[in-house]
Amino acid sequence: MITKDKITEIFCILDEFSKNFDAEMQHHSLPTGSPKARRRRKASLSDSEIMTILLVFHFGTFANFKHYYLHFIKVHLRSEFPSAVSYNRFVELESRVFFKLTLFLKLYAFGRCTGISFVDSTMIPVCHNLRRYANKVFKGIATNGKGTMGWCHGFKLHFVCNDRGEFITFCLTGANVDDRNPKVWQVLAKELYGKLFADKGYISPKLFESLFDDGIHLVTGIKANMKNRLMPLWDRIMLRKRYIIECINDMLKNTGKLVHSRHRSINNFIMNLVSAIAAYCFYDNKPEVIYGYTIQQTKQMVLF
Repeated sequence: MITKDKITEIFCILDEFSKNFDAEMQHHSLPTGSPKARRRRKASLSDSEIMTILLVFHFGTFANFKHYYLHFIKVHLRSEFPSAVSYNRFVELESRVFFKLTLFLKLYAFGRCTGISFVDSTMIPVCHNLRRYANKVFKGIATNGKGTMGWCHGFKLHFVCNDRGEFITFCLTGANVDDRNPKVWQVLAKELYGKLFADKGYISPKLFESLFDDGIHLVTGIKANMKNRLMPLWDRIMLRKRYIIECINDMLKNTGKLVHSRHRSINNFIMNLVSAIAAYCFYDNKPEVIYGYTIQQTKQMVLF
């Protein structure tokens, strides 16, 4: 269970970023030009408190957000959040911090490429397969796709991590989008260099050549019907270290509660996704590769 010291640490980092962000926005904002200011009621909870509540949920203590908010935040953490609003009002306030939380991920939470990266994708179902035709929340948005665990109605999360288990970048697509889709790699390849280790689902000569031209060496396994080829011992060892990204998948889904079928709006689905990834960046038990030399420190969480 998450401690109050950890909650305080998360709040302090988010609050420092929120204050700097608001100051920059105030300094660079253009005048509206209208004598009548747009009404935007100030919430009882600050943006940093809203983001903290969203992130703490994904530390694996509760499976249901409503139960977590009503029985943990408003009861056990009443002294930490004295201005906590009703549950319905909090759901309305979530979307206010989307841009700020996404920017925090990009600038401070994500790690940077170290020359050794791992790529994978995971399905995010939004409902049971038998109910996919009756689902109205994601009608026309969620798609049907097939992965290693069978058919899925929902979305697919593509992401890349470094050898320290830190997120580098991610991309959300429909469940029917192939892992080797060029549009996906236009997003993923921007932050990468060096060697990129992937499973056999990423085998594609066209993708290999495209990434090699950008300074990225894609390393995959060999299928049974392929000709055998020589592979450096280091690449063979690092391919076995792909458990890192598989562990991240497991932590996001089991601990971070990334997947559930209780979404009642697209906004809340996106907020759940972003806050789960942000919460993972605060985990203390990230999987990492252990070998004989030390690499440079990454920029993750260097806010102070």
